[in-house]
Amino acid sequence: MDSQLIPKQEIGSEMDAVSSISFETLAEAITFFVIAKKRLADVSNWSRVCGTEATTFELLNTLGSAPAELGEGNLIKIDIPGPGTGIGGGYDWVKIEKIESGENLNEQFFGFRVRPCANPDKPLAGTAHFFKDSATSTFLVRLAQNTVYAEMHGRNEVPNTADASFFDGLRNMTVGYTAKIGLSYPQWKLLVDGLVRKEDPVSKSS
Repeated sequence: MDSQLIPKQEIGSEMDAVSSISFETLAEAITFFVIAKKRLADVSNWSRVCGTEATTFELLNTLGSAPAELGEGNLIKIDIPGPGTGIGGGYDWVKIEKIESGENLNEQFFGFRVRPCANPDKPLAGTAHFFKDSATSTFLVRLAQNTVYAEMHGRNEVPNTADASFFDGLRNMTVGYTAKIGLSYPQWKLLVDGLVRKEDPVSKSS
């Protein structure tokens, strides 16, 4: 894949979660790739794709409303198990900084990269996420031959203790450390597995 969506790993920890599904024909794979792209872009239904409400995601524009479609500059409000931070209003926040799609003779892909950001209600209060804004998460679906892949790539993940009160910093250190040692992997593996599940996880859980 010829893309700059996944940054170079330089500091902190990194994580990769990948799942795939293969088809007998290219036509079947292309049809499912379109489905996988729609699932990936439907961020507010990711908890259904994962099959668990333990962590929820809500796609918002900068005015706090649901946008008509995924766009650069949109925000994702994340509610993870356990207490949230005061700076984040009880949530962790990321911003979609780049969306990209492409194709060549051998592959098609669609994906986007997010980065920790401020709570839109407290824009000057600092990064409202358990990782510093050096961290990125890149979400991708790819079609290569008769196989559709779903991927999540975390890079440069460092716990956020600078832009936080004592209690927020303690929480971020705890959550960030558990993510660093791999305890966030199951959540992202559920997502990538759901993105390439043959059954429709959204309608199934409605």
